[in-house]
Amino acid sequence: MHAAPPSSPQVSARMSRQANRDTGAERAVRRLLHAAGYRYRIHHPVPGMRRRKIDIAFTGIKLAVLIDGCFWHGCPEHATSPKTNAGWWRQKLDRNVQRDRETDTQLRSQGWTVRRFWEHESPEVVMRQVASVVDRRRATRDGRAEGGEE
Repeated sequence: MHAAPPSSPQVSARMSRQANRDTGAERAVRRLLHAAGYRYRIHHPVPGMRRRKIDIAFTGIKLAVLIDGCFWHGCPEHATSPKTNAGWWRQKLDRNVQRDRETDTQLRSQGWTVRRFWEHESPEVVMRQVASVVDRRRATRDGRAEGGEE
């Protein structure tokens, strides 16, 4: 897909500043996990997929946590469709969602558990859900509990 010409210099400037990592939502969840004693990797490569990264990775238990932006990843509650260059944007955003599915499939085929969250979700709720999965996976791995399918 070729880049559409920017509709204005202001749009061009705004889009060039758009964060694609270390977003506020990611940092908030990471801060809470770290404060609770959890250790993880950030921007960990997706095995077998160039240029794709896991936002928060618990490599020892193969847990991938991805925090998706509502606009870029098609949130059913908050996604919007730009009016200018509408066709190009629709194709771009649809491809992002398709890429997310491909990434999830690849990770699962490599034995990873994948958890995706929206940027609008409460960092505290996300942290508790992630911590719960980490604790269950570690307990199962260490033989302290019988675990079921995640």
